Amino acid sequence: MSMQSILGVFAKSPIKPLQEHITKVHQCAEHLVPFFKAVYSQDWKKAANIRAELSQLEKGADKLKREVRTNLPKGLFMPIDRTDLLGLITQQDKIANTAKDISGRVLGRQLTIPQPIQKEFMDYLVLCIDTAGFAVKAIDELDELLETGFQGKELQIIDKLLTELDTVEDTTDTMQVALRHSLHGLEQDLNPVDVVFLYNIIEWVGDLADLAERVGDRLELMLARS
Repeated sequence: MSMQSILGVFAKSPIKPLQEHITKVHQCAEHLVPFFKAVYSQDWKKAANIRAELSQLEKGADKLKREVRTNLPKGLFMPIDRTDLLGLITQQDKIANTAKDISGRVLGRQLTIPQPIQKEFMDYLVLCIDTAGFAVKAIDELDELLETGFQGKELQIIDKLLTELDTVEDTTDTMQVALRHSLHGLEQDLNPVDVVFLYNIIEWVGDLADLAERVGDRLELMLARS
């Protein structure tokens, strides 16, 4: 993307690059659902193909992040602070990186999820991804909020979405504790090294929700300064 192009994008809407980026980021996380379904059936070829798609999305998100960082002029007047915008896109990007790391670690070791906790793990995974979805919805509302001067009904909508994000993230914390407890009950029947990796994967999946909450926190800070 040329300097002229990036200027054109930001002149029309300083929010558009954020929306495009977090959409790619969320797609990365969503790929973990079919990825783990392939893992459940031990179809490692299919898992590898899904992971390759995820990786391409992550590269696309990373490229967009670098373009914004490199080409966003320091002197460009915008209704939002340049530092806040760059900080927000950095937090968004960590969600994609984490999704890629999860799939890479599982595929590299061909790590299976024990059958007794597969449903519990999938429910947990889906809710963590849904948490990131609330961040997507909030950022998608920013165009309308920009038009209203960062006040009114749109601000209330975003506040509601961010409150829901926090609530869902709290639920994922509770689910993580329960899932770790379930895994603890299976430890004696599993490979000890696999157990260590499984605990790590559970934690990293939870990081998807934690990072989404940080995106929400960054967004709140940005709106407070606007």
